[in-house]
Amino acid sequence: MLISGRTAGRRRGAAVLTAVVTCSTVLTGPDLAAAGGPPSPPASAPRLKWRPCVRGQAFDCATAKVPLDYRNPGGRTIELAVIKRKATGPGRRIGTLFFNPGGPGGPGTVQMPQNYPFFPREVRERFDIVSWDTRGVGHSTAVNCFARPGDAAAWEASKPAGFPVGEQERKTWIAAFEDLARRCRQRDPELLRHMSTADIAHDLDQLRRAVGDAQLTYLGTSYGSFLGATYANLFPGKVRALAVDSTIDPQAWTDHASHTAPRRPIFLRMGADLGAAAILDRFLSLCGATTTARCAFSAGSPKATRDRFDRLMRRLREHPVGTWTYGKTVDDVVSGLDIVHPGWTDLAGRLQDLWRGRVPRPPTPLPAPPVPNPYTGVEQASAILCSDSPNPRDPGVYHALEEASALRAGDTGRFWTWAAEPCATWPVAAARYRGPWNGPTAHPVLVIGTTYDPATPYSGAQAMTKELAHARLLTHHGYGHTALLNPSSCIKAYESRYFIDGTLPPAGAVCRPDTPPFSAPRPSGGVATGGGAMAGLVS
Repeated sequence: MLISGRTAGRRRGAAVLTAVVTCSTVLTGPDLAAAGGPPSPPASAPRLKWRPCVRGQAFDCATAKVPLDYRNPGGRTIELAVIKRKATGPGRRIGTLFFNPGGPGGPGTVQMPQNYPFFPREVRERFDIVSWDTRGVGHSTAVNCFARPGDAAAWEASKPAGFPVGEQERKTWIAAFEDLARRCRQRDPELLRHMSTADIAHDLDQLRRAVGDAQLTYLGTSYGSFLGATYANLFPGKVRALAVDSTIDPQAWTDHASHTAPRRPIFLRMGADLGAAAILDRFLSLCGATTTARCAFSAGSPKATRDRFDRLMRRLREHPVGTWTYGKTVDDVVSGLDIVHPGWTDLAGRLQDLWRGRVPRPPTPLPAPPVPNPYTGVEQASAILCSDSPNPRDPGVYHALEEASALRAGDTGRFWTWAAEPCATWPVAAARYRGPWNGPTAHPVLVIGTTYDPATPYSGAQAMTKELAHARLLTHHGYGHTALLNPSSCIKAYESRYFIDGTLPPAGAVCRPDTPPFSAPRPSGGVATGGGAMAGLVS
């Protein structure tokens, strides 16, 4: 999240969030009107002129112009890069499914095409699937705090990889993000003031209008779940079918809309450190319970494998392997837990290389998207996350927070603590939506949560289900970040029914992954409770 949009198509950099200077205007409706002021006239829907992204390929691209500030729709406009894959079922199209891959800062024009094969077959047949680079990101009007690409690369190289270890690295890390904040203040401060999720939700409604759909059909993963919840409460009457996967607790994200300074950063409030620690423990235990042919890092038993991991982490603190420091390795571990197949096998191989003192091989590159890879610097995620979620503003407190989190979550606690520190010095506060979250929607919301998730713990899905006015929780009793990228035929079947005709899973429905970690493929299906007949409906 954060998060990591952390989906296929890019490696997650340090997720960034910041304490936002308390804003006196709390957004409570779709007009984004200042408190006590009259609503602004609605902006006209953008016109989308679709064209093939690349000649001969199946994806179409367009550019939408939307207001920078929805309170002033006649003022400055910005551009949104949009991508579409048309419905594949001739004569069976229902409408458009909008997809946000998370992040924030995940470029939809890159990640939707790479994730497209994971969508249920019936959904691909019945819906155009549309995604976009959110404002400030990628090929849209983008936040870029560097004048030249070389400046961005030099800044990235100036800070520790992953997170800082030791006093000197902490000073270097803090100085680097203070420098980034200074650069961002000098570039486009007006854009930074309009980078909240509420602004993005208004963009999404404009895109809905542009494709001609009377109501929104939407799938949001990771951060995209918070965007979905925000949309549902700003535009409750426009919800046709809205599903969220790997879900964020909106009260944790907003610190319960408190006006007091937060004591803990966002990821610790969410419990991401505990969630990552739990799935890391399962990864090591399952690895140790199998052979090295299936998991290269296996030491012959779960306990021996966990001990090997702990020894490796202690060793890397003192003796990095090439550029693979302790901080970089923990970052890689948390990222590597996102996708079970083939991610866990590949992660085990990298850990075994490090155990033997060898630099791991670089990962196999993903297929090229139908658009050029855009610039997606860390400041793009910061601009959104730091606009929304309060975090401690004093960089000096993060070391103590790190140590406290490490006591309860080990290595992953250190990573998730420092992931929020860049927001401590972020320059601009934006108007943001902080609730309420229980606006009655035209149709119910489907919430999907995975029991072992390294970024958005299952408790977030439970909390989201309770917060929304009418929502149904579907449990994925499995591993990894998003059920979309860790396939379950059971989940796909329920999603298809929901998107096509609005049918919710039975209360208490539980699905399992098609293929357990470190195992040979097995027959698909696996509805644990509530609807075994759904298994296998979708390929």
